[in-house]
Amino acid sequence: MSIVNGPGSGFRRPGPALALLAFAQLIISIDYNVVYVALPEIGEGLGFSTQTLQWVVSAYGVAFGGFLLLGGRAVDLFGPRRMFVLGLLLYAASSLAGGLATGPGLLVAARAVQGLGGALLFPATLTLVSTGFAEGRARNHAFAVWGTAGGSGLILGSLLGGVLTQAFGWPAVFYVNVPLATAAALLAVPLIDPGATAGLLRAAKRRFDLAGALTATAGTTLVVFALVQGPESGWTAPAVIGGAVAGAVLLATFVTIEARSADPLLPLRLLRGRDLSTGVVVTFLYMATFGTLMYFLTVYFQVVHGYDALHTGLAFLVQMAAIAVGSQLAGKLATSYGTRPTMITSLVVGLAGAVLVGVTLDVDASYVALVPGLAILGLGQGAGYTLMFGAATSGTAPHQQGIASGAASTAQQVGGAVGLAVLVAVANAGTGGLTGPAVRSATADGLRAAILVAAIGIALTALVALGFSAPRRPAPGSSAPDAAAPDAAADAATDAAAAPSADAAPDVADETPTVA
Repeated sequence: MSIVNGPGSGFRRPGPALALLAFAQLIISIDYNVVYVALPEIGEGLGFSTQTLQWVVSAYGVAFGGFLLLGGRAVDLFGPRRMFVLGLLLYAASSLAGGLATGPGLLVAARAVQGLGGALLFPATLTLVSTGFAEGRARNHAFAVWGTAGGSGLILGSLLGGVLTQAFGWPAVFYVNVPLATAAALLAVPLIDPGATAGLLRAAKRRFDLAGALTATAGTTLVVFALVQGPESGWTAPAVIGGAVAGAVLLATFVTIEARSADPLLPLRLLRGRDLSTGVVVTFLYMATFGTLMYFLTVYFQVVHGYDALHTGLAFLVQMAAIAVGSQLAGKLATSYGTRPTMITSLVVGLAGAVLVGVTLDVDASYVALVPGLAILGLGQGAGYTLMFGAATSGTAPHQQGIASGAASTAQQVGGAVGLAVLVAVANAGTGGLTGPAVRSATADGLRAAILVAAIGIALTALVALGFSAPRRPAPGSSAPDAAAPDAAADAATDAAAAPSADAAPDVADETPTVA
């Protein structure tokens, strides 16, 4: 059955396959935040200093962001199922190592390997969702389920981290991944048919572009490192400046290599496509705004109101429920009215929620007063997360879905690092040198300012989203696909001579491409 041209799903058992893909996305999302509430116990148990403790979180983000382009290319060359399984196995092994770690270095290394697993798993999962379901209702529903898992996982991570840390200690936030990731990897064998994804890959003669892979991975890793380390060490610290400059030089070299390569890691013409270029900016801004708000809410609950880890996690349940509802509504509305208007509407709703939360934050505000804003924010956040990756890759040819997903995901990671650095500076601007009740009041004021600045960023994201193409709107209830994007058609025509047909070709997922 063809994943691309078939009338329905490319999976033999689409329901269980979609559940597995959503479960994998849930694992990725949970790992963003599950360690936050365990950090104090981790620092005390393993002897981290105040300055080095942040690398329990940062090592994951740096490796994840740095290897995404490489992961996306690997998906296109070696097949999404292989990378899906490999990513999950890396998650399981590194999580076990993290739980067993006896010192800071071992734990940071384990978190970096988790990030590498995510860089392989995320584009593989997104590619399977993007290409495994027919355009229209089936694909919109798949993205709704996938988006619900991803958006809810960001909140669930805090709740799960609080429960596990309080009940079993900090190693439990790592051990929990071992059975989950292992089970998902084993289930991938019967549920994801390698033959169904063969049509996504080019001929086995395709080159890996080793020079492009090395410069892109090293350059992105150094830039993300500088963005993560800057707020802690200071933007003028030699390591931060050196990392930023070296990363910029490597990325410039990468662009030069890609422009001259016959088979580049990231075909630059992809970025000239309307949907992918718009999607890269939207994912960057989304994570710089929506993606950072949970950090500030966590500080508000714990520092201003004194919540413990468990109660902080419980405080996010309203937002988590709203994210789930928003994700499901987004799929249905996109089927009826199109992706672009639904995406813009979701951002406007999220903007209203962010403003409401921002103006409500106060040192004396009750949790009940925050509930309306959290609910509205969650609706927009869940709907936007569900739609933005599909909108970004909708105009990309099937065999390039992995690298397109990697490009959008890289923008997501860098956007989160940039947004957090900027907004933390805004939040902390008036707290220096204060003690006692004055710190709580100044912290609340700073958090309010940061969230309102994020709201301005959300408004900008909605304006950028106007750049998505406006495909033909299907009739309500129809599963007919939107009009094909010109860029995808051009890519397919360009590659037709080089790539064998899915029906005539052997299972190229089991063949090995040559290395440049």
